[in-house]
Amino acid sequence: MPDAFDTDVLGRPYRVETIELPDDAEGPVVATLVRKPTRKRAGRAVLHVHGFADYFFHREYAEWWTERGYTFYALDLRKYGRSLREHQTPNFIEDLAEYYPELDAAWQRITERDGHTSVVATAHSTGGLTLPLWLNERRPAALAAMFLNAPWLDMQGSAWLRNPAAGVAINQLGARQPHRLIPRTVNTFYGRSLHRDHEGEFDYNFEWKPLESYPVYAGWLRAIRRGHGQIHRGLDIKAPTLVLSSGRTLYPKEMGEDVHTNDIVLDVQQIRRWASSLGSHVTSIGIDGARHDVVLSRPEVRARVYREIDRWLTAYVEDVRS
Repeated sequence: MPDAFDTDVLGRPYRVETIELPDDAEGPVVATLVRKPTRKRAGRAVLHVHGFADYFFHREYAEWWTERGYTFYALDLRKYGRSLREHQTPNFIEDLAEYYPELDAAWQRITERDGHTSVVATAHSTGGLTLPLWLNERRPAALAAMFLNAPWLDMQGSAWLRNPAAGVAINQLGARQPHRLIPRTVNTFYGRSLHRDHEGEFDYNFEWKPLESYPVYAGWLRAIRRGHGQIHRGLDIKAPTLVLSSGRTLYPKEMGEDVHTNDIVLDVQQIRRWASSLGSHVTSIGIDGARHDVVLSRPEVRARVYREIDRWLTAYVEDVRS
């Protein structure tokens, strides 16, 4: 197998390769594929996609999979993380299908080039919206299962944001003024709960995952709402699917215990409501005490997260793929 990878910013044994993509209106575009090998049985892999204002830095998550014999791959999408270039607007796209070329390229490398015949697709938050849409469109034969970690399946906050009138307004504004900045107030509680320089235990690059998040633009929000509409009309993913989320959503006014033990980003009731729209074989579980990114919860909580993934994997994936 050819090795086109260089050593990643995470250090060995993580390897990285750049995927060149067609230019867009802002200029050259790339995506980035990270790989961590396994020394166990061959043929199985994981492809992971990050969320909004995010990138792959989750060593423990990758190691959990490689210890079970899966080669682990993570894709930093265009204009995120390792793929972000100085001339680009972070995160900006006008259609979630713009991500399909890098997902196609990553899947081709994992299956055709590297020879994996069974792939578990995983994603977090906004990635948990994009990935199932791509899988539903492409229907790749090697797909063994899908795991979504707090996927963004509907708008959080006021019910007004989810009504048809709001959808029409967002659609019109996004089409006419795609680079129009959408005003919003963002606190830094979530990032401070995660990073080891504040109240967390994880280390990551603030330039790639800023405490203040990224700006939101009308064209991007239009793309998100159109993606939500596709989910709400129903997908037809037949592979076993696991959806994990926190047990509760809460929006604290100050740093404290609630920040560490709830989803303070998305509405978990919306996640549970729409999880069944992903396909015909969906398991949805709420994890009490989990953060928005459930695999970045406190140690005792994420131990339960991994137990739930392991139970699902054993029951629905490995028993039919061994």
